Amino acid sequence: MGSGDKPSAVGGFYTVVVHEQHGLFGGLLLLNRTGRPLEFHCTAPIKPNRAQEILYGASLESYLYGEAIGAALLAKATNAPQFLCVESAAALALRELTEIPIALVGSDERREPDNMPLFRVDAAHERGLHPFAFGGRKLATAKRFAADETLLVDRLKQLPEQFDLAEPFARIRGAIEEAQRGGR
Repeated sequence: MGSGDKPSAVGGFYTVVVHEQHGLFGGLLLLNRTGRPLEFHCTAPIKPNRAQEILYGASLESYLYGEAIGAALLAKATNAPQFLCVESAAALALRELTEIPIALVGSDERREPDNMPLFRVDAAHERGLHPFAFGGRKLATAKRFAADETLLVDRLKQLPEQFDLAEPFARIRGAIEEAQRGGR
């Protein structure tokens, strides 16, 4: 990288924090190849009203996580990540609005068996998911975007071998909590 080159984002990590009183806060963390942050963005709280709950019905969560929160966060980013990891299946709805391949991050198969996975992928829970594995971790794409698996695996290889794909979500939650404290 030359002296005038801007560091490029390798990966993006997006999650939604549910706050009982205030609603939903979205957070997007963009990292470089070493796992260091390049950008962080979070939303003001979003709380659907009763009319929205009625009108959107079962599609409300995917609308909120995909279009209302996720798309808004990606629009704020000055770097375009090569991939995006999410920890909620509802956030996979964002893939309909972007060309960036999105992976749902699941359990780490190397963990002790008593640890709960982030999501379950078995016949009873698979639904619209296309499961695959990378580095001992269960991942999934939306079934409609199953072809993203190849891109995701190729791009995830750019991260350090010991990189934990679930760890950035804890950073996002911590930053959102800190932002909430600062806003009081």
